[in-house]
Amino acid sequence: MGCIFCNIVNGTIPAKKLYETKDSLAFLDAFPLARGHTLVIPKNHYDKVQQMSKQDNLDLFETVQVMAGRLESVFSSVLIAIHNGKESGQEVPHVHVHLIPRNASDGAGPVHSMFPKRPSLDENEFEKIAKIIGNK
Repeated sequence: MGCIFCNIVNGTIPAKKLYETKDSLAFLDAFPLARGHTLVIPKNHYDKVQQMSKQDNLDLFETVQVMAGRLESVFSSVLIAIHNGKESGQEVPHVHVHLIPRNASDGAGPVHSMFPKRPSLDENEFEKIAKIIGNK
């Protein structure tokens, strides 16, 4: 059957489409975390963000911007999230951006609440990490 999101793009699997460009598609998540939970995907298949072409990246994030505005006009606040790889929680290996309407009583909390086992880094460790990442 292949990639579920590619099948949505080609029309094999139906979806509640909200917005579409030549290179991206926004639709309601079939398993929403909140009313209005929307996914934005590139129409071309990429597993991770860093694999995307410049054009697909620009179009995807322009669509995210449009949809975030639409959702905020209805729901007031929107969490924008990308799981980039299996270890980060990505369940479908096709780039997708979650736009999840939020409110003060939804109980979800800030992103930091997802990580109960946070590292305690001293200044030397911060410097090492900054040099490793910054020199790539």
